[in-house]
Amino acid sequence: MGLRGSAHIAGAYEHPGRHLPDLTVPQIHAQVAAGALRDAGLGFDDVDAYYCAGDAPGFGGLSMADYLGLRCREIDSTETGGSSYLIHLRHAMAAIAAGYASVALITLAGKPRTGGSGPGGSQSASAPESSFENLFGLNVVAGYALAAQRHMYEFGTTSEQLAEIKVAASLHAQHNPNAFLPDPVTIDDVLSSPMVARPLHRLDSCVITDGGGAIVVVSPEVAATLDRQTCPILGTGVGVKHSTRGRPDLTHTGAIVSGPAAFAEAGVTPADIDYASIYDSFTITVLITIEDLGFCPKGEGGRFVADGGLVSPTGRLPFNTDGGGLCNNHPANRGGMTKIIEAVRQLRGEAATAVQVPDCQLVLAHGTGGSLATRSASATVILGQEDA
Repeated sequence: MGLRGSAHIAGAYEHPGRHLPDLTVPQIHAQVAAGALRDAGLGFDDVDAYYCAGDAPGFGGLSMADYLGLRCREIDSTETGGSSYLIHLRHAMAAIAAGYASVALITLAGKPRTGGSGPGGSQSASAPESSFENLFGLNVVAGYALAAQRHMYEFGTTSEQLAEIKVAASLHAQHNPNAFLPDPVTIDDVLSSPMVARPLHRLDSCVITDGGGAIVVVSPEVAATLDRQTCPILGTGVGVKHSTRGRPDLTHTGAIVSGPAAFAEAGVTPADIDYASIYDSFTITVLITIEDLGFCPKGEGGRFVADGGLVSPTGRLPFNTDGGGLCNNHPANRGGMTKIIEAVRQLRGEAATAVQVPDCQLVLAHGTGGSLATRSASATVILGQEDA
């Protein structure tokens, strides 16, 4: 049975810092938690469920609940990389629907620019796949490059089309005073940037930043008592992609499962979505995800994103209006949390004026965790207005 509307997002907060050498990871968690609760009009004493992922230090949720002074009935430290926080949202929704909690706090924090783990730093050398893949140089960027190469081979996708995604993100980031890369770029800028792993250039890649973010999820009963506009969670979905014992399909992700599930629970279709926050670790991540979510047929993503297709507010699918992970922020090398936060801003009419989608009623946020080429977890969330 679906859980449509059984929980609302009441608070959302993104740390404004991108370079935080003087803060510890727990301090960043605490600051974003305080910001999200303040945004919701709640306090730490109201929280009875706490969610975090592998970015949290110590014993994860246990250590952080202690540090934050939370009295919890529910703790969850599910770890799926960048999609963790959307899965946490789904878990919080289920816990609230079951009566196990009424106010859930979800936090993300990290310092990869100033001493924390770099990209792929959470991968374990003892993982069962390590002796088969790491030995031959399959690092994070190489895996995404494999997916890009295959997509180009099968469907004729071009580097120019991938560059359109970075261009759109940069056009949005110029309106975000906190964006790490605030200057617009052109297709030529992307193609002339250094090659990182063919066919991906440096500007096809996300930024690496310190920072974090948090959201507060509440029951409808709590939402009704708040002065803040809340955003009902209408649908969620989770999908896992495996390497299929060394024979992965490089052109699909778990979004082929998570997307349809979220749309079905919400009772809407891709054509109904006014704005989308799409995980953008690399430009190819966005292109393949858009196809898998059903915004266009498989293989047509390149044409879909071309000619300003992702530029807000006039494009076919306005996306990542904060600049996304490609230009704005990618704290702890995990972009799922910031995708939810910008989706909430769009619903509330709080995005930057130049990129705010008019009469925004339905939004989608999507997170990807793991490696696009081998094993990854996809999570999709659809949010609406309070009267939905």
